[in-house]
Amino acid sequence: MSSPILSFSKVGLAYRGRLSLFRKPKWVLRDISFELFPGETLGVIGRNGAGKSSLLKLLADIISPNEGEIRRQPLIKSQLLSLGLGFNKNLSGIDNALMGLVTQGSSIRQARDLIPVVKEFSGLGETIKEPVGTFSAGQKARLGFATAIHATPDVLLLDEILGVGDKDFRQKSAKILKDKVRSNQTVVLVSHSTQTLSNLCDRILWIENSTIKEIGKAQEIIRMYEVEVPPT
Repeated sequence: MSSPILSFSKVGLAYRGRLSLFRKPKWVLRDISFELFPGETLGVIGRNGAGKSSLLKLLADIISPNEGEIRRQPLIKSQLLSLGLGFNKNLSGIDNALMGLVTQGSSIRQARDLIPVVKEFSGLGETIKEPVGTFSAGQKARLGFATAIHATPDVLLLDEILGVGDKDFRQKSAKILKDKVRSNQTVVLVSHSTQTLSNLCDRILWIENSTIKEIGKAQEIIRMYEVEVPPT
């Protein structure tokens, strides 16, 4: 087996409320240890509030743990597909797309070459030249998705977004996401859909009460999860 692209060792994440110098921290995640291997699709499942989205932010290096260690292979880039996280509302859609592509590993030339593809996929037309601050929520989602899905990160992080926008765009975005997941792209996918995780993932990490309850082959973990948390 190849060496892990990322590994967590006894990682913990805690938050404190405002003016809470003497208040005990609330542990969102505790004692999280696992490895992520190149080319695999790792699903993350758990009840609401279990810490799944916080785990993705740690993987994306958006936040840092309070305890434990996260090890990454050198120069590894992780992209959290967040549909507009970090957009500058004063810049045009094109400029925001360029920044997003370059940040996630494309050269400036590659990013410029990808702009027509992003424009076409997003369906924004000439609106993409306008400031993002004038975009509707749906237009921002289209631009964010189209930019992120054409970026070239080492690890793609997906949080409950296997389809966004209207029906046609949802179908288009779901297809390209599934193609990406089934390629050699390394993916971490958070979803409440056990069917989606079963179809797309190699392994499942189950978070319960802020820690890992189980991790293993997708079908086995999903069977265990559905016994405890029946599908609605």
